[in-house]
Amino acid sequence: MAVYMMDSSAIVKRYASEIGSAWIMGITDPAAGNEIWVVRITAVEVVSALARRVRGGSIDPVDGDVAIALFKNDLQDEYQIIEVTEALVDRAMALAEKHVLRGYDAVQLAAAFELNAILTASGLVALTFVAADAALNAAAVAEGLKSDDPNSHP
Repeated sequence: MAVYMMDSSAIVKRYASEIGSAWIMGITDPAAGNEIWVVRITAVEVVSALARRVRGGSIDPVDGDVAIALFKNDLQDEYQIIEVTEALVDRAMALAEKHVLRGYDAVQLAAAFELNAILTASGLVALTFVAADAALNAAAVAEGLKSDDPNSHP
């Protein structure tokens, strides 16, 4: 079993076919036995990304509705949720300033950092942060996290 913290750019690949989707589907398959963590805001980002693809014509409206419904179901049943707290926002602000990250990217990274600290302090395996964003992954590595990019797994 492995522990993964996925940002929205990674988890959306489970619901919309693109580079890295097969790899993400393998990791998130419940049969794989992995723990998948997402930040609460990921829900908004994934639904937004799928809805924008429907509006842009790259996803059929019916397929988009199915993908959104499946994501919402998986969010309740298959993902562990990290809530946004004042401490998380404070850390995210510091990370945004230090690494010049977009706002929600900084929140994603702050959540991964906090979760990893809890895991390692408990003697558990360190998480792997997964994002389809080179700058965000570089910041994660600079903060001492293991990181992977689904776009590296075509």
